[in-house]
This record gives sequence, C-alpha cells and structure tokens, in this order.
Amino acid sequence: MQRCPNPNEGSPGATRKHVEDVLQFARKLERHSQPEQLLHALPSELCDLLECMMSAVVYLRDGELSVQVVDCDGAALAQGDCVGKWAEEIWSAVSGQEKPLVIGALDQQDQFPETRTFLLGCGCQSLCVLPLSTGLHRIGALCIGRKQPEAFSDQESSLLSLVGHYAALAIGDRINFAQSELVRAELEEERTKLSLILNLNNSVVSNLELRDVLRAISPGIRWAMRLDGVALILPDGEGRELQLYALDFPESKSSLRQDASVALDGSVAGQVFRSGRAWVGDIGQLKSAGLDHRIASAAGVQTLCMLPLLRGNRVLGVLCLVRMEKNAFTTPDIGFLGQVAGQIAIAIDNAFAYRQITELRDKLTQEKLYFEDELRSEMNFQEIIGNSSVLCRVLSQVEAVAPTGSTVLIHGETGTGKELIARAVHNLSQRSSNPFVKLNCAAIPTGLLESELFGHERGAFTGAVTQRIGRFELASQGTIFLDEVGEIPLELQPKLLRVLQEREFERLGGSRTLRTNARLIAATNRDLRNMVEEQKFRSDLFYRLNVFPIHVPPLRERTEDIPYLVRHFAQHFAFSMGKQIETIPSETMNALVRYPWPGNIRELQNVIERAVILSKGPILKVPLADLKVRGTEPVRSNDPATLEEVERRHILSVLEQTNWVFAGPNGAAARLGIKRPTLQFRMQKLGISRPQRPQAN
Repeated sequence: MQRCPNPNEGSPGATRKHVEDVLQFARKLERHSQPEQLLHALPSELCDLLECMMSAVVYLRDGELSVQVVDCDGAALAQGDCVGKWAEEIWSAVSGQEKPLVIGALDQQDQFPETRTFLLGCGCQSLCVLPLSTGLHRIGALCIGRKQPEAFSDQESSLLSLVGHYAALAIGDRINFAQSELVRAELEEERTKLSLILNLNNSVVSNLELRDVLRAISPGIRWAMRLDGVALILPDGEGRELQLYALDFPESKSSLRQDASVALDGSVAGQVFRSGRAWVGDIGQLKSAGLDHRIASAAGVQTLCMLPLLRGNRVLGVLCLVRMEKNAFTTPDIGFLGQVAGQIAIAIDNAFAYRQITELRDKLTQEKLYFEDELRSEMNFQEIIGNSSVLCRVLSQVEAVAPTGSTVLIHGETGTGKELIARAVHNLSQRSSNPFVKLNCAAIPTGLLESELFGHERGAFTGAVTQRIGRFELASQGTIFLDEVGEIPLELQPKLLRVLQEREFERLGGSRTLRTNARLIAATNRDLRNMVEEQKFRSDLFYRLNVFPIHVPPLRERTEDIPYLVRHFAQHFAFSMGKQIETIPSETMNALVRYPWPGNIRELQNVIERAVILSKGPILKVPLADLKVRGTEPVRSNDPATLEEVERRHILSVLEQTNWVFAGPNGAAARLGIKRPTLQFRMQKLGISRPQRPQAN
C-alpha cells in the first residue's frame, strides 16, 4: 500500500486519497482476529499507511503497560514488556483525553522529557498521539513520529483521529470477542464439571458395588479434568497396608496393576491416608520428601494429586490423580477435585454399608436355611439318653472341656451320637447363644469342600454367580462342627490348619483376609493316628485337633442304656405319627438288649421307627426276624440264649472272619470296636480259645 502523503498542502485530491487509504487500513485490520495479534501488527500497519519514522502502540494488558514500536521499515524497536518511562508519560498524557496530542517540535518542549529523549533518538522531531478507547475503557494510545518538525496539520490530525477510532473499534471488538470466548469456555468447563458431578451422583445412587461406581465415573473424571490416570487406594481388611483397589490409567506402560499393595509407611498414599490432608506435587518432590516414588516413576507420572476420601472424621481411602506433565494441577483444579473426592467418599461409604448389609443378609439367610435344615434333620430330640457308667464318663469330660473353648476331637463308631456330644459341648459353653454350624466333610464333593468351609467370591469358578459365606465365617463367635474330618483331602488340610493357628482365611477367589473366632469341634470314625502314619493325614493338623479327645462308646458297650433309648424313640415316633404305644413286651426288650447293634444308636432308631409304623395297637411290635447277628440265626423272641451266649457267638464270628487276627486296622479288635487287651479278657471270660490246627500224618 502506498503511504499517505503529507496533506499539509490541503489539496482535495490528496485528502480524498488519504480517506481511501484509511478505509483500506480499516479493512486490513480485519485480517487479525486475536487482540494480541492485532496489537502486535498495528504499528507495522501504521507505517504502511503513513509517512513516518516510527510508530508505536502503548496498551494496558492485565493491569500492566505493554508497548510495540517499529521503525519506518517495520523493524521492531521495543516490544512486549520492555516498557520505558516514555510510554508511561504517553499513557498519563492521554488519560482522560479524547483528542489527538500533537507535539510539533520535540527538542523544544520540556513537558515529556523521557518521550523527547526516546523519540529524538529514533530520529523524530514531531509526534502525534491518538488515544484508543472503547467508550467506557481506555485501551491505550497510538504514537506516530516524523522526522520533520511541525509535521502534523490540523486537517491530518482529524483524519488520524479516524484511524485511531477504527483501530480502537477493531481492538475493542476483538477484546470483547476474546472475553466472550473465554466466558463461553469457562461456562462450558463449568457445565462439564456440573455434568460430571451430576453423573457422579447418579452413579453413587444407581451402583452400590464400588468397582461398578469407579468403572462408570473414571473415564468422565479423566476427560473432564484432562487427567492421564485415576486410581483409588483403600486399606486392606486388616488395615496393615493399602491396596490399589481400582485403576484407570490407559496410557501407562508400566507393570502397575489393580490390587497391588501400597505400604502405609514411606508412601505418599500412606501419608495422606494417615494425616487426612491432600498432597499435590511433582515426582521430584516425592524423592526429596523421602517418600516412595518408584511406582509413579515407572508409570511415567510427572505430577500427582493425592486427595483423602473423608467421611465425617474418618479417612476411607485415597483418590490418586496423575498427569504426565509437570506443575499440572492449579488451585481451582484441586478445589473441584476435592468435591469429586467427597462424592466418591460417599460412594465408598455406601458401598461398604451395602457390603456389610449384604453379608449380614446372606449370613442370616444361610443361618435360616441351616436351622430349618437342622429342625428337619434333628427329629426334635437333642437329649442324650442313658445313665450307664461309660456314658457318664463321657458326659463328665464334656462338662470339663465345654467352658474352655479348646478344640475337641470326638471319635467313635458311626451312629454312636458324636454330633449330640458336640452339641452338648456347645450348649454348655459361653457360645451357646451363637450359631452351632455343622458340616459333614464326607458328604461334600472335594472340589466344593473349600467353598463350603471358607466361602467364595462371585466369579471364583464356573457357576459362582453370587458371593457365598463359608461355614467358618458363619460360625464366628459360635461353634463349627466338622463331622468325618478324616475325609478332608490333604491339599485342603493346610488351610484348615491355618484357621486353627492364625484364625484367618480368604474366600475362594478373593484376596481379602477374613478372621473368625469359631470354636472347632471335629468328629471321626477313623483312626487318625494310623492315617498320620500312612501319610493320609497331616500330623500337625492331627495334634491341633486332638487337644481334648472324647471317645463315644458303641451301643454294645452301654447295653443298660438300650431300654431307655427304646422307650424314648417309641414315644417320639408314636407322637409324630399320632399313635399310642403303651407297652413294650419284656421278651422284645430282652431281644433288643441282646442284639449287638453294629449300626449303634442310628440302627436302633430306625428299627423302632419301623416298629411303630407296623404296630396296630398300644403294644410295640418289633420285627425281631430282621435283627440278624453276623454268622448267627435271627434273634427270636423265644430264643433261650443268654446275653453272654450271644456275645460269645458274635466274637467267634468276627474271629473267624479275620482268621483269628487280633490287632491291626482289619483285626478282630478293630471290627468289634474294642482294644486288643479287652478282647483277650472277654475271650478268656467267655471260654473262647483258638482251635488247634490238625497235624499232618
């Protein structure tokens, strides 16, 4: 663009040309859309428009003066924050002025000494200052210097006022646009943050599982706050260390994984968790503070923001926010993220409460089902019937061990009532008001036994669609009775030993350590000592179980209790069937007493139940033909054999079956359920001797 000539001559053609150039100058300003860009370009545009030695723009930016100065060739003389005192004089001179300030001879004026010195140094003799204002606000001033003295006529000053007006309008328009864009961006950011808070609230309400909440909100937090990673750190079940509970860090190339452990001591997470105060800083500050920074360094993190998750006076955990650049968190960021941490703390508190309620509900449901099963299986009798000396000796042992809380091992033949003895121990203990939970280890498949004992988490194995509470957890503060404990497989025995020693365990598929205060009573019909010798049962577990052994005698060793048991079962089943049993014939009772009852009390119970069913009147009719003694004829009501004769026949039968072998697991003593010296004593008393082998001729 051709520079405007000096219009001092006042020709109409020159004036018209000058106006056209001013209009073209105004159009050229439209190319600069940003206020900073326009302010930087304005001096050069003025030099293209006017014949001058220098041009400058002095403007107020963020409360401080800035200046842009170029010479007649467009070369910068001063820019940005390099503000001299002359610019301050110019700003003071135009404050409150609307008309141009013209200085015709700089070397002859003393009002603006700094301005005079600067412009004379630039080769200027005259100066025209055009105020820039947008109505209510003073933006700055345009300075035009020429080498000729008295270079600005009144007519040109008026035209230059038009230039200043156009420039002020252009600057004001871009400032307003930039401010509106800034306000729009701030409003959009606030809307995004409010949307994030709303979504977070909705997630807190709609998701009670903590991992579901974090899975739903983590991407929103990362996007809204321009984060690189979000992690939630919570204390473990024992509160001895922290655990990386949830992690959303898609760009991380480290081996950092969910459920990793974080030490309470020497870590920034532990410091925040214990103090309840936020920690924000660069990775270098971690090292200088003596805190563990290796995990963050390996992940490429540069800035950390650790916020405590506060709920009342409790610190529930730590919210960890990371960025890959330094000094990335501003004070407004931290303030808003504190609100996010508050919402997440509510979610955690709700999730913990929901988990406790769910576990208690599941526990109550399982207890209800368990006790209903107990009512169906226990036949409404729990008393131990009899007053024989051997039974009294057992009951005295029960009274001695019940208050102690020690582990009890009950052993004896199948059907002798080992569970009733276990119940008696529980009922006489201080745990009697708490659950008595039983489990037959032989009735559960090996693959499911661990889940039954210790419980499992959802998804622990195929078919585990819900969380399940194990028997040890269910029996905490109460008693757990493990029947047939000798059937527990070797690979599961260390976990049972750990429960006895440490009182802690983990659910199948879970990592959270749980504790139990259940008292263990075990029962078996097998010889655990022999199993230990055969390496089928762990010796350390056996010694832990065998703290207080109780032997339950078979029914054949307490024959004086049989009449009491017969009457008890007869009355019980008659009542449940709506019958009246008033008489038990003496010959029937004698036959029942003489029978050795290899199935013990359970067999006696079944026989009496069948007899009540078959009895048509008040007299109990027992089908004695069904009572078969091994190797003998059926016991009949008119059989004149005495009790000693029946016992002698039975012992002979067993001796013949074992080829007269007394000891060992398959010997006669083991089959009869008595010790070898006792067998030899009974043989001597009954006149039983081993037959002589025929001698060869």
